[in-house]
Amino acid sequence: EEQQGDIFTVLGFNGRVLHDNIIEATEDFSSDYCIGSGGYGSVYKAALPTGQVVAVKKLYRSEDNIHINNLKAFESEVMALLEIRHRNIVQMYGFCSHPKHSFLVYELVERGSLRMVLSNNEQAKELDWKKRVNVVKGLANALSYMHHGHSQPIVHRDISSNNVLLDLDYEARVSDFGTARILKPDSSNWTSLAGTYGYIAPELAYTMRVDEKCDVYSFGVLTVEVCMGRHAGDLISYFSSLESTSSLMSNDQQVLLKDTIDQRLAPPVGQSAKDLVSTMKIAVACLNGNPQLRPTMQQVSQALGRQSLPLPSPFNSIQLEEVLGEVVCNG
Repeated sequence: EEQQGDIFTVLGFNGRVLHDNIIEATEDFSSDYCIGSGGYGSVYKAALPTGQVVAVKKLYRSEDNIHINNLKAFESEVMALLEIRHRNIVQMYGFCSHPKHSFLVYELVERGSLRMVLSNNEQAKELDWKKRVNVVKGLANALSYMHHGHSQPIVHRDISSNNVLLDLDYEARVSDFGTARILKPDSSNWTSLAGTYGYIAPELAYTMRVDEKCDVYSFGVLTVEVCMGRHAGDLISYFSSLESTSSLMSNDQQVLLKDTIDQRLAPPVGQSAKDLVSTMKIAVACLNGNPQLRPTMQQVSQALGRQSLPLPSPFNSIQLEEVLGEVVCNG
């Protein structure tokens, strides 16, 4: 039998025992236990003998090779991620490298991905406006912590509705650090395109430089998606067209905000309406085509934490153009 490779022993787990327990719990990664898949691996649900249930991301072979070729660097990256403790970040328990397969072990988050919730009509209705604004705040807090809470920024690189999980209380938890790296502020690491189509910052098409402002853009896309209930591609194109023209739209071209948000929910009222408008304005600031003009996630988190301003007019009459007004994200 092949010798087991490097295994981390973390959080009280014995690495070899954990490996064997996961193989047994998933029946050697049987599809019966698969609960999702992404660009870097498939996710399995594993019930350990201790009674603890964990999520296990089994990396695809190409990812295995990358990690094994750079194992020392990868180990240090994983060890940094193991130290992360934040209520809005899925906790990583460990990494196992084996000649046959490599996998990451995380806590299991009960409701699954935000994308799954938004694509299910019943669950989407349960995710009301107050909960949706709270999801956005949680995501902003997590990214602010990743970018600003360490000696070097931790850039996620792949923020999307697949990589944000919801717990039983609909609290957001950022997941999938498969592509995360410790990024030195002056480095232009990574020349490969990172991220999920539809969430990738436009400058990556020509600069290939991944930094915190790429996460900020992806956050903006995802925030609009949370408000719309579906991916926001058309709306983002609309924002871009308004950003690039100084002329106002004629009356017959103007779009009402209430017609673009998720129609499965009743329009927001009171505080929820004010919070939704503020949230959309902040999202638009994050979608600025010039990365230097985007706010930092710390500024975004602080702005979302402030009291929302009164609406300039009744919610049902607010035009989408008004969301492009001046946004103050300065802390």
